[in-house]
Amino acid sequence: MRLDDFDPNAIDVEDQRGGGFGGGLPLGLGGGRIGCGTLVIALIAAAVFGVNPLQLLGSGGGVDTAQVGGPLPGQQRGGSSASESCTVDAASRESCNALSSLNKTWAPIFQKAGAEFSRPKLVFYSQMGRSGCGAAQSAMGPFYCPSDNGIYLDTDFYRQMSEQLGATGQFARDYVIAHEYGHHIQNLTGISDEVRQLQEQRPDAANQLSVRLELQADCYAGVWAARNRDRLEPGDMESGLNAAHQIGDDTLMKNAGRNPSPEMFTHGSSAQRMRWLRKGLESGNEDDCDTFADLRGG
Repeated sequence: MRLDDFDPNAIDVEDQRGGGFGGGLPLGLGGGRIGCGTLVIALIAAAVFGVNPLQLLGSGGGVDTAQVGGPLPGQQRGGSSASESCTVDAASRESCNALSSLNKTWAPIFQKAGAEFSRPKLVFYSQMGRSGCGAAQSAMGPFYCPSDNGIYLDTDFYRQMSEQLGATGQFARDYVIAHEYGHHIQNLTGISDEVRQLQEQRPDAANQLSVRLELQADCYAGVWAARNRDRLEPGDMESGLNAAHQIGDDTLMKNAGRNPSPEMFTHGSSAQRMRWLRKGLESGNEDDCDTFADLRGG
């Protein structure tokens, strides 16, 4: 995907790499509030240990304010600039370019709808970090924290995607950022809060609601790509769809040596994730990403 170089004044970046954020409780424990977008760790734990992912992720709860905070927009810890953070390596630059494109794409959509828009921050960390939702750990994969509007990323995940999950190509990596950005859109529109309330009211349907939330974020990622169709290169769509397949719940469980258990799904099957990403790619219309329509009778 041929994206423009980021404008350091138009993105918000925080860099915790080398910040010494060791120790701490896993995300979602100790009163923290989990983001919606962890891609891998809960599913692998469910597949290998038979643990309900919601027990790992938790639900609701207040924010530990001692863990919240950080630099001003465009700044990272230690006073470095967004420009410096984004040029640490090729993966960082690529991620910042995707973030910049996502900001440029979604801001006008909100403006046209007369809705308030605020851009998220991209937080780089290595192995361990801190978020408004608690400790960040690279084993969790990328995630979005609604408490501080942060997309948290250990760029080593890209290597894991390629070598361990078989999800290769730049667009597969862009899809990761775009999916987490989709959770930011859900946070801004209030969908995330609505789903969280429904999960508390209907714990028996919590996983099903989580799946719908994740599939909508996949569709939103597709919408972003569709609205930047002139930037797509041959093989990009295939790369994204393959990534969606590789991180489907059933595929992750099979690769972990377990039979897929739909009642344990939290992100959707490979077929579902591919279908909703494709839907966004083909329509380019965020209104077509209503994965909750049948619940409202719409």
